[in-house]
Amino acid sequence: MKPEPPGKRTGKGPAPRAAGTGAKARRGAPWPVRASGVRTPNLGASAGPRAGAARAGAGTAGRSWLGGRRSAAAAQAAREQEELRQGVRRRGLFLSLVSVVLVIAATNVLLGAVGLLQETRSRPLTDAERAEYVRQDVARRWHSWPATMVFPDEVEYIGLGRSQRLARRVGIAPEASCRAGLDAPVAKVLEGYGCRTLLRATYVDQSATYAITVGVAVLRDEESRVVAAAKLPVDDRVGVRPVSFPGTVTESFGAAQRQRTAWVGAGPYIVFTASGYADGRTRQQVPPEEILHSELWPVAQSIGGRIARALGQPPDVPRCTQGNVC
Repeated sequence: MKPEPPGKRTGKGPAPRAAGTGAKARRGAPWPVRASGVRTPNLGASAGPRAGAARAGAGTAGRSWLGGRRSAAAAQAAREQEELRQGVRRRGLFLSLVSVVLVIAATNVLLGAVGLLQETRSRPLTDAERAEYVRQDVARRWHSWPATMVFPDEVEYIGLGRSQRLARRVGIAPEASCRAGLDAPVAKVLEGYGCRTLLRATYVDQSATYAITVGVAVLRDEESRVVAAAKLPVDDRVGVRPVSFPGTVTESFGAAQRQRTAWVGAGPYIVFTASGYADGRTRQQVPPEEILHSELWPVAQSIGGRIARALGQPPDVPRCTQGNVC
């Protein structure tokens, strides 16, 4: 009899199924079946406590991690809140500082405006301010006035018999230094007290017999003029140097023709006069008694005195700092 091949039915009963074979073989075994047919024991049951502990540890670690994140988030939030509070405090300090600065600036502006208003508003002049107004007005006339106002075209004078007559201006000389327009003894004194310049013009009397040169010496101030005038030499042969104008009756009038000199003060000015005959006669050619009994001296005194009074005449002083309305 031939042996049956393995796995072939030998009897009528059902043949046993090989473990692990067939369409309906057992599935989901925890471990694969070894070749010997002995199933490897499932360690899941015996490892239960360790697995539970591991799972418990994993849960604790998860909770710790989650708690750490929550703590970090809380700390970050606390830091942000603190920084926010510090920022608010700093901003408050900054705003307070800015407010103080603005208040101080506004106060200064207000005080300045009040002071400016008080300073610029019209008010009555004090006595010192009135005197200063007069002093400044008189002191600047020599250059603020036109030359024809310093030396008018005609000047009234009183002749012999107290008759009213007019002297006529022949010409105005260019502005000169005190050294150039005055005799040396006089110029030396005035230069020591701040003589700034010399203005000159020449007049003739109504009959054109006499020539009179008028010189206005401008000193530093009235006080200097008073002191300097007290030191001028007492000599009627020195003073302002005559100015002649060619083509006029004065063209022969020079230093040799001077008969008398004089001066008068007003404000910061010393007004000199030098008078003589227009026909060219020298001092030596005219007898002294003729000079004393002629109109020459009254004419010279009148012209010099009127020009000095005009230069030193006090101006009309306004009542208030901005005119006559306070």
